[in-house]
Amino acid sequence: MNADELRGHLDALLLSVLEHEPLHGYAIIEALRARSGGVLDLPTGTIYPALRRLERAGFLASEWAVVGGRRRRTYRLTGTGRAELAGERSAWAAFTQVIGSVLNPAR
Repeated sequence: MNADELRGHLDALLLSVLEHEPLHGYAIIEALRARSGGVLDLPTGTIYPALRRLERAGFLASEWAVVGGRRRRTYRLTGTGRAELAGERSAWAAFTQVIGSVLNPAR
């Protein structure tokens, strides 16, 4: 699956991956890959600009940390980011319900 297919959903996916613990960029990519059974294998050129955009919006905060002996920027969800994630989940549930009722109508 490529980044164009995820348009409109990438932010929610990134916020969800960061919900329980701060992670650095490559660990975020690995978490997306693992949670999706390998289907979401997104390049750094897609992930890092999205992380910076989410940070500018106030949904994420970052700081430098040493991880595995290397200095990496680690991202964490802010309170505003948690509220945004809750809203994204609610919107996703409503969207899938509506689309599901059209694609699989009750007989």
